[in-house]
Amino acid sequence: MSSREDETLAHAAVTALTWQLALAPKPGLPDPRDLGARATGEDHCSLRWSAKALAPGLAAMAAAARRTGSATPGLRAELGAIGRCTEHSVALAGGGHRGALWVLGLLVAAAALEPTATGCDLAATAKRIAAHPDRGAPRKPSRGSSVSAQFGAAGARGEARAGFPHVRRALEALATARSAGAPEAQARLDALLTVMSTLQDTELLHTAGPHGLRRVQAGARGVLEAGGTATAAGRAALTALDDDLHARAWSPRGSGGLLAGALFADALPVRVSSPARAA
Repeated sequence: MSSREDETLAHAAVTALTWQLALAPKPGLPDPRDLGARATGEDHCSLRWSAKALAPGLAAMAAAARRTGSATPGLRAELGAIGRCTEHSVALAGGGHRGALWVLGLLVAAAALEPTATGCDLAATAKRIAAHPDRGAPRKPSRGSSVSAQFGAAGARGEARAGFPHVRRALEALATARSAGAPEAQARLDALLTVMSTLQDTELLHTAGPHGLRRVQAGARGVLEAGGTATAAGRAALTALDDDLHARAWSPRGSGGLLAGALFADALPVRVSSPARAA
C-alpha cells in the first residue's frame, strides 16, 4: 500500500509531465495550440487527461522502492510488472506516455530510495536500479529495442543504464537558461532542445531513419545557436523546426519524456502535505 510520501512523489512526477505537455511550441510534439491530433496522431487534451492515469502506478513504484530499501533485482522486476499494468491503465485512458512512464518510474523509485537525492545523485540511483534485468519482461523485443539493435542506438534502456545523461544535460540547460534571465517556459524549451540536439531517439529512427534523426538534431542545435527560445532569432528557428517536423509527421517523443524526468528531478525535494485538521 502506498503512503502519503509515495503519493506525493507520484503527484510531483505527473505535474512534471503536465509542465512538459504545456510548453509551446514543442517541435513535432502536441502542445496547447493543437486543436486536433495533427500529424503526430496525438492531441494535447487527451495526453493531459491520460497523464493522470500514471499516478497510481507511480505511487506503487515508490512504495515498492521504499519497502525494498535498495536497488535489488527484485525491485527491478516489481517495477517492470507495475509498469506494464500502468501502461494498460493509461491505454484505457487514451494512451501515450510510455517513454515518460519509463523515465519517471525509475526516477520516482530512486527518489523513494534516496529521499534527499536530487539531480545527478537521483540519476545515479536510477542507474543502479536499471542495471538489473527485468525478469518478467515479454520475450518478444519491443519496437524500441529492435530499433536500438538495428541502428546501434542506446535506446530507453541504454539511457537509464548510463544514468540518464540526457536528464542531466536538461538539468544543466535549465540552470544555464535561468541564470541568463530566461523566463521559465523558455528555459524549459531550451532544455528540451538540448536533449533533442544529441539524443538518438528510437521513435525518430523508426519513422525518419538516421538521416531524419540528424535533421532533427541539427534543427534543435540551430535554435540554440541562434540564441535559444528567449530570443527573436531563436523563436523564429523554433517555429520553422516545429512546422517542418509536423509536416513530416516526425515526433521526438523520447526527448519529451526525458524533459519530464528532468523537470521532476529539478522539483525535488517535494514536501509531504500535512493532513487537514478537523474543524
